[in-house]
Amino acid sequence: MATPREIKKRITSVTNTRKITRTMEMVSTAKAKKATNKVNAAKPYAALTMELVESLSGLAGVIQSPYLRRPDKIRKVAILAITANRGLCGGFNSNVLKLVRSRIEEWKSKGVEVEIHAAGKKAISYFKFAKITLKSSYTNIDDKAGSHEANALANYFMSAFAKEEIDTVEIISTHYYSAASQRPESITVLPLQVNENQAKSSNAGPEIIYEPDPKTILENLLPLVIRTTFVKIILETAASEHIARRIAMKSATDAAGDMIKLLTRGYNRVRQAKITQEISEIVGGAEAIS
Repeated sequence: MATPREIKKRITSVTNTRKITRTMEMVSTAKAKKATNKVNAAKPYAALTMELVESLSGLAGVIQSPYLRRPDKIRKVAILAITANRGLCGGFNSNVLKLVRSRIEEWKSKGVEVEIHAAGKKAISYFKFAKITLKSSYTNIDDKAGSHEANALANYFMSAFAKEEIDTVEIISTHYYSAASQRPESITVLPLQVNENQAKSSNAGPEIIYEPDPKTILENLLPLVIRTTFVKIILETAASEHIARRIAMKSATDAAGDMIKLLTRGYNRVRQAKITQEISEIVGGAEAIS
């Protein structure tokens, strides 16, 4: 049985740990709020841009854009896995990596070559441990990343797709639905997916005069839509990471509080037992003398 001093030392240690986790929870809460504001501000722009592309796609007819290329047979797929640079965020990283492994196995079962790109130190470490060769890796995708980092990523994959070095580009990251719901998902960014039903319904509306012509507008909008998608994914990943870390730190803080209660109860029990033992020894000694 542990001595009162050992239990007291353990209580002090857990109390100090709870202070750290509580502080990390508060920091993550503030960062999550800032990140979710960025996501909510970017969503309308991304939605309206895609809506404009869909409305123009039916008017412009067939355009010569490499980003709409759909090969008859997919030979090579590029998968970009986006995780965090740090841990202590629950299953945020492991859930993404689990989905990546599933997608790799699924593509390989179809006889398709897969090249892996990793963003985030946790993904890089995982693939290094799993002895999976990375085509490229990035450690600058964090809560400070924005359009500059997103455009660099987008340009790299757009160039490779336009040169027909790869036939499909997938990004696997955590999608932000709301402050209470975030899930890892696989999103195909190239070739660009256009909702044909939306395009047909938009043609039924009033006639619109475009300047320049719809074909020119659409050809210039497509790269913008792809870059906007990368920006949106990076912002959602940062917001989801902070929310996951806040939840993990809150759980750790609550668990530390429960542990302190149990240790305090145990300390009081041992202390009371020791006092009772001392009283019994005093009474026994007094009776022996008398």
